[in-house]
Amino acid sequence: MVSFADIAAAAERLKPHALRTPAVTSTTVDAMTDATVFFKCENLQRMGAFKFRGAYNALSQLAGERKQRGVITFSSGNHAQAVALAGKLLGIRAVIVMPEDAPQVKLEATRDYGARIVKYAKGDDREEVAGKLAARHGLTLIPPFDHEDVIAGQGTAAKELIEDVGPLDLLLVPCGGGGLLSGSAIAAKHLAPQCRVIGVEPENGDDATQSFISKRLVTIKTPDTIADGARTPSLGKLTFPLVMRYVDDMLTVGDDELARTMFWIWERMKLVVEPTGALAATALLQRKVKAAGLKVGVILSGGNVDLRWAAAQVNKYQY
Repeated sequence: MVSFADIAAAAERLKPHALRTPAVTSTTVDAMTDATVFFKCENLQRMGAFKFRGAYNALSQLAGERKQRGVITFSSGNHAQAVALAGKLLGIRAVIVMPEDAPQVKLEATRDYGARIVKYAKGDDREEVAGKLAARHGLTLIPPFDHEDVIAGQGTAAKELIEDVGPLDLLLVPCGGGGLLSGSAIAAKHLAPQCRVIGVEPENGDDATQSFISKRLVTIKTPDTIADGARTPSLGKLTFPLVMRYVDDMLTVGDDELARTMFWIWERMKLVVEPTGALAATALLQRKVKAAGLKVGVILSGGNVDLRWAAAQVNKYQY
């Protein structure tokens, strides 16, 4: 299992390579919520999302034949770009299994980082596709979230936030497969034991929330949500027990709320976030959680949004 020591070690590996992203404040948000809020801007991280942290931490520890043969992963976009960029920086060949309907901006960026893309059709099992390719070509599989080094790398985002702004009363974290959430929760509980950690996911992909409540792993195949980074079918074998141990609660938000919050952040805070990246902020700004009088951390997990897609959503969600 992953410990805070693993997160601290990951932070040292990442120090020369990852950006120490800013913690941004907003007097308007503080007034709206009657709280003191700090947004951890992982939308400003290298390749535009927190995923670079976990990918680089995992790839940087490969050596010998494993490094020479290369890596493979499966991802709808951000982990794909992260592995591609980490591979480019470390001289490791990267093969990425991506859905045919992945956002074009993420496909193009992944390709630009030098990775080979293998597309799969809707309904195909992406893990099976990646597993077969890994076995055939001797590639090391680096999954998007269910990997000790990936989880440890993701936890460095919360570690930095608390180091920069001090102990928090509440930390809100987006949740897809649970890598960022579990890593952040481990870091938060070590640095600020009184801090409540809450994961936020889309209503139409609430597998983690159902799992948290029922205490058994729930799967939702191909969740229908605009939060493409949270379309994972379930938490992982590693992240599920970590979430159960370290996370205090789970919340969900609707796609309409998510879209409105994303555009509000663009317009009022001048920060470009993608739908998945705005999950935690939506829970706060749509008053899904009581925050009055508290010191609150919110992780904006990514900013790789397809602007052409986003423009078409403005009227749809009555912004």
